[in-house]
Formats: sequence, C-alpha cells, structure tokens
Amino acid sequence: MEIRIGGTSISTTMRTPGHDIELAHGLLHAEGIIASPHDVVAARYCSGVDSAGQNTYNVLDVALTDPSRAANLLQPRAFVTSSACGVCGTSSIEALQKVTRYPQPDGPFFEAETICSLPDQLRGQQQAFRTTGGVHAAALVRPDGTVERVREDVGRHNAMDKVIGSALLSDELPIADRALLTSSRASFELVQKAVMAGVGMLIAVSAPSSLAVQLATETGLTLVGFTSGKGFNIYSAGRRIVGSGS
Repeated sequence: MEIRIGGTSISTTMRTPGHDIELAHGLLHAEGIIASPHDVVAARYCSGVDSAGQNTYNVLDVALTDPSRAANLLQPRAFVTSSACGVCGTSSIEALQKVTRYPQPDGPFFEAETICSLPDQLRGQQQAFRTTGGVHAAALVRPDGTVERVREDVGRHNAMDKVIGSALLSDELPIADRALLTSSRASFELVQKAVMAGVGMLIAVSAPSSLAVQLATETGLTLVGFTSGKGFNIYSAGRRIVGSGS
C-alpha cells in the first residue's frame, strides 16, 4: 500500500489488507508527524484500478490539520517500509529520546503467570494465522491478562502500527495502563513504536535484537522475550514484573 500526505507519496509498505487507516495513523505517529486523531483531517483511498477496472484500495492519502508537520518527509525520497529491520544505531536512539512525547510510565505491573499465558491467548485470536500460518500479530494487554485490539499483518511492524493507530484513533495515547504484545521477535523499530506511544512494557514471543535491548534499557521500557507457557526472559526494567526483584 502506498501512503501519501496531501498527494505526495511518503511510504510504500507490503501489508496484509485490512485496518489500513489504523496502519497509516500508527506509521505517522511513529514518524513523529501526528500525536492525536485531531492532527488528521481525512484519510481516503485514491483512484487506483486493476486490469478489470476495480479499485485496488492500495493508495491511501492523508490530509493533515497542519501540513507543515510533515515537511521533513515531503521530500523527493519516498521510502519503502518492509517487514525487515531498517538502518538504525546509537544515533537513532539519541534522536528518539529527543522526540519522544511521553515519559515512561510507572506501570503496568504484570504477574509472571499472566505473561506466560499470553502467547496462547494471542494465538487463539489470530484468525488469519490459522488460515495461512504466515502472518504476525500484535495486541494490547491489560494486567489481568485481557487481550485487546488484536491486529494481524504479514509485517510485524505493520501489525504494531495497526494496534497503535487504533488506540490513537480512540484518543487513548499515551498507552500507560497496558502492555504491547507481539507474536514476532522484538526489533529496534518495535521498541521505538512502543516508546513513542508511551507504553511501559513490550512482550515478544520470540527474541529481541541487541539494539532493541539497548533502546529499551536506555528508555526504561520493560522488554520481555522468548515468552511461552514455560517462562520468559527479562531484558530490561524488570520492576514492572511482580516478584522479579529488579
């Protein structure tokens, strides 16, 4: 899907169709362009047809309340978003710390047993995964184990953008009372999106990257990986996990 701002292309992402407007809002929030649903006037599909003349719904144009917010992106260098990690490093961590809108919250606080139960709960709500076996999922989770806003996509970053975009559209940011859950590994970009949304904990079913651990440590985000019914690893800020002693 191609995402445009005021008619200018800024991103092309390989995504699973569905929740496209949430995806666009989540991406623009992660890029620091919007902070609330009031920053967007409209998001509408543009004309784009296939060989049969049917609208493909693969081009989404976003109109901002203040178009100047996107000035740094509206350059002749549209970028491609994929399911892989982008170029990132220490300079990216420093830049993120400068633009993050929300301080890290004190909570949320989770029992270890609750965290262990989450992969099975998430899998039970992954309808597309049951059909294809090939898509990721992301969701919000309450400390009592309630899983909310499950979104699926072939790209783990897109799934996360859909979840955060959904919360943003409901004017729920910062997300200080819930954790983010991902069926994938925890990349630098997923930690970045969590921090930008004011989330205190990111729980991943698979491994984190070294840069993800570094960013989580420096920002105070609780990062959990290799989560299963048998246990999990704590990589940073274990204080939000009851009984962790750190």
